[in-house]
Amino acid sequence: MAASMREVAALAGVSMGTISNVLNHPELVSEATRQRVHAAITQLGFVRNDAARQLRAGQSRMLAVVVLDARNPFFVDVASGAEEVAEANELLMVMVSTGESEERENRQLGQLMEQRVHGILLCPTGESTPMLANLDRQGTPVVLLDRGSRTPGRSSVAVDDVHGGRIAARHLMEQGHRNLAFVGGPDTIRQVRDRRDGALSAVAESANTRMRTVATRSLSIEAGAQAAREILAMSGDERPTAAFCANDLLALGVLQEFIQHGKRVPEDLAIVGYDDIDYAAGAAVPLTSVAQPRNELGRAAAELLLDQVNNPDTHRHQQLSFTPTLVVRESTAACPARG
Repeated sequence: MAASMREVAALAGVSMGTISNVLNHPELVSEATRQRVHAAITQLGFVRNDAARQLRAGQSRMLAVVVLDARNPFFVDVASGAEEVAEANELLMVMVSTGESEERENRQLGQLMEQRVHGILLCPTGESTPMLANLDRQGTPVVLLDRGSRTPGRSSVAVDDVHGGRIAARHLMEQGHRNLAFVGGPDTIRQVRDRRDGALSAVAESANTRMRTVATRSLSIEAGAQAAREILAMSGDERPTAAFCANDLLALGVLQEFIQHGKRVPEDLAIVGYDDIDYAAGAAVPLTSVAQPRNELGRAAAELLLDQVNNPDTHRHQQLSFTPTLVVRESTAACPARG
């Protein structure tokens, strides 16, 4: 059985009130008494029930980051940036993964609301998140992460994904490619749509360039490998010579599958990814990728959230947008012009 405060008080020979002061207001207790109480705590192995205390206060000291896929290094890096801010403010940060499932997202948000979390950084699975209204009514602050808010009533931190898609497609066109593929999905995720739309806008600038979409069910390496098999099954002029993938995991899946089938990258297929995760530079063929400021995204979102919590009277919602950049590597090295 866990030791209780009452047992600590008995062993230290002090009142329950003194124990409470040592834990919460140590400046009110003499040095000798504090040392005696801490010695009793150590001897008994007492651990304070902080969760119960925080729930009585109506709010915990926990900051939640809800992401699409915790296996994706991009979200790990974003969460790391948020954790730096949380730690500096003596908050515990937890990361929750929805697995790109709206049903799972709603269930997890409900559970976080029940835990009275300090606030939530949310990367939504779709355009509509029904639980957001409940969180607002409950008074749980939410900042959208890696997704721009379409209303001024909520803060958000995102990247200009339309621009990112545009620079990716333009790069491939500059390498002489005129038959492109966009690999990505599901279409319910706005980032996927924005990156595709940006690429399409670049393709529209060239009269003799086309781009087809190879849809995927998720943004995983496995989904990228399946997309590669679809591309490999295409024959002759139908097969694209270059692929722009909605994230690096998809791009790595495409790359691995092509290599396993004895194909060369970029000679048989040039590949551009998105996010510029650490694995991109270390791939079998180093991957060209659209880079996002991952840690900065997390830090900026957490700072907005804490300003909303700590300064409710003066806080002003902001919709921050960062500009991505292209990092060129061997997966799109210059090739002879393609027809």
